[in-house]
Amino acid sequence: MAFIQALIDGIMIGGVYAMISIGLTLVFGIMGIVNFAHAEFLMLGMFIAYYAWAWLGLDPLLAAPLSFIVVFGLGCGLQRLLFRRILRAPEISQIFLTVGLLIVLENAALWMFGSNFRSVTTPYQTLSLSLGPIFINVPYLLAFLMSAVCGTALWLFLRLSWFGRAMRATAQDPMASTLMGINADRMHMLAFGLGVGLTAFGGAVILPYLTASPTVGGQFVILMFTVVVLGGLGSVAGAVVGGLAVGVIQSLSALAFPIQLQNLVLFVVFIAVLVVRPQGLLGDVR
Repeated sequence: MAFIQALIDGIMIGGVYAMISIGLTLVFGIMGIVNFAHAEFLMLGMFIAYYAWAWLGLDPLLAAPLSFIVVFGLGCGLQRLLFRRILRAPEISQIFLTVGLLIVLENAALWMFGSNFRSVTTPYQTLSLSLGPIFINVPYLLAFLMSAVCGTALWLFLRLSWFGRAMRATAQDPMASTLMGINADRMHMLAFGLGVGLTAFGGAVILPYLTASPTVGGQFVILMFTVVVLGGLGSVAGAVVGGLAVGVIQSLSALAFPIQLQNLVLFVVFIAVLVVRPQGLLGDVR
């Protein structure tokens, strides 16, 4: 039963990992930029949800769309002001820009919000559902369901809408898509806004069981990159598979090893997979 309990917990946590990592792989797949500041947008999403709870009494799960909208707008602005200027620049310029943005966002958050940890109180915060000997943590379950709904909406958007098809066409061949009447710059802006907005959405839904702080992005940045590289950088489906895999590996490894070695097991598996399949599990799938 301990195995089944750990498996269920891992799937729920992994679903959230997938949600916060999809944006990172989406930005790379369409713009070709690895955004080292991506986790800071999760931090912003957490703080937006926190203040919506503190000032408006809004549950963080209900504030998640607000986090998405605000950070989506911020992402579109940053893409127009900064990222579109380095699309054809050397990779080192892209790295310096994103790392610099990481430092700016983190220090701006420290200045605006202070260094204190912020948490919320919700009616379901300590609840769990009992299915015989199996217990399902309600905050984890709700975060997983919200992530699943948002991920499904993104999939439908990319597959069925004109904008989604235009974004995929831009990712495959920007010049050809421009010749077909698609505004590649606009698609890049939309992709970046969606990417960081989805991560902010994920930050809001995990707020009921985590604390917000200006440095919280540091807890997730390595996990995000592990998820997208394991699944295949640039593959949205790969981010989903990678997120679920990371969550399950972390949860199951805690059964056999001390919690301090949880990430050690994850990275051993990560390295082993990349030795066999360097492009990631679904690296050749877009």
